[in-house]
Amino acid sequence: MVLALLVLFSTMSFTVDKHFCGTYLVDQAIFSEAQDCGMEHPSEGEMTTEDGCSDQKISVEGQDDLKISFNDLELPQQVFLSTFTYSYVGLFQELPQQLIPFSDYSPPLLVRDIQVLNETFLI
Repeated sequence: MVLALLVLFSTMSFTVDKHFCGTYLVDQAIFSEAQDCGMEHPSEGEMTTEDGCSDQKISVEGQDDLKISFNDLELPQQVFLSTFTYSYVGLFQELPQQLIPFSDYSPPLLVRDIQVLNETFLI
């Protein structure tokens, strides 16, 4: 699922449109045009002054060169992908539940400490 989201966001492109009046940001919009403040925009030949309005567009283009179908892969790549998928899915199969015959019985009570009685200690 994470890989699907990664592919989705890497191929998505979007545009951020900003409208400034002087040095103040008036409106910012993603996927649409930013609304202006009602003041006149400078013409194409004029330079934007401190008091004038200006627009700024930031475009982020996604990638377009993805391999879409399994048939576009070469034969060794298809073999590797299919064997890898088969072995990876096999990792997550549940093992049968093992029968533990002594799970219903409690251990015996220790009356004496056998290590002290025989004076055998692990060093």
